[in-house]
Amino acid sequence: MMNITVKLFANFRVGRFKEAQRNYPKQTLCRLVLQELYITEEELGVLMVNSRHANLDQELKDGDTVSIFPLVGGG
Repeated sequence: MMNITVKLFANFRVGRFKEAQRNYPKQTLCRLVLQELYITEEELGVLMVNSRHANLDQELKDGDTVSIFPLVGGG
């Protein structure tokens, strides 16, 4: 198992958490983290791993920090 820090921002925190330590099996992709949190691809604005832009199919490593930002609407 790997220990991953997950950070949520803006409205993704509502009913969830700001930051949490979570355990995942080795070879877990970013996509699984979003699925477990019921965050859809359509809602996703920015996904970062260790402060670098990432994609949904990026494989995580033990100790990684995943930051998940929603789309931001403006006018």
